[in-house]
Amino acid sequence: MLRGFITLVVIATPSLLIPGSTPEAAQVVMLVGLILGAFIAFEYATTFPGLVEFRDAPPFNRVRILALFLLLFFLSLVLKTQPGESNLASVATALGLFVADLAGFRYGPIHLVMSHLPDGLSPILLIKIRAMAGLSLLISLTAIVAFAMLVRFHSWPARGFAFNVWVNLPTFDPTAGGDVIKRLRRDGRVNVILGLCTPFLVPVVAVVAAEQAGAFVWSSPHSMVWGLTLWTFIPLSFLMRGLAMGRIADMIMRKRAQLTASVASDAPSDMALSR
Repeated sequence: MLRGFITLVVIATPSLLIPGSTPEAAQVVMLVGLILGAFIAFEYATTFPGLVEFRDAPPFNRVRILALFLLLFFLSLVLKTQPGESNLASVATALGLFVADLAGFRYGPIHLVMSHLPDGLSPILLIKIRAMAGLSLLISLTAIVAFAMLVRFHSWPARGFAFNVWVNLPTFDPTAGGDVIKRLRRDGRVNVILGLCTPFLVPVVAVVAAEQAGAFVWSSPHSMVWGLTLWTFIPLSFLMRGLAMGRIADMIMRKRAQLTASVASDAPSDMALSR
């Protein structure tokens, strides 16, 4: 129940911070938040596998939900701040602009986002979008580095008991064919490649989809916040999943080596007993 409530609060963060939300938009956001919150609460309440991966391997999903909350919170703060204000939003704006200047190299992700902006936007809005892009990139990079450190230095997901692949990877079938270690490593590499490519693909896909649907992403503060959030949160999820699957493959390989060594050490004694 607590996880479902946290999910609801995270989804509703932009609507709570950005002024000017219409009652219809607030109702839609609340409905989506309630549905996702109920889904998460049900997933964690059942003992059988569902759709949520790494359910019993914290803090995988905690890192992701915290990153999503920070993205929505700080991007909403930057968007609502006014020029000349001296508060947390102005500090976040300055930090985002600093990161955008460092990572704004030609053909980079931030440069790609800024190059797909339509004409006619105000200079203040352009500065805010650039700061939001920089903050989004910084938060996502921090989250993936934090998770990589947990995997490397804290032996994630070791918690003193066996790791259940069936519960934590419900969409992965170990009996589908082929060596499970090779398949896990292959899927991990595919997720890492997708995580590295999606920051460049998402802006293009979003612009094409908006043109086909007749929508304008930059016309609404909420769509702006969610668009820039998903721009880095989707790659973050792919990268974390890739690292996690590589880690699980290593765990299975070590366990297999231990069992092989144990069987080999017991073989001479068994032969001596048979004599």
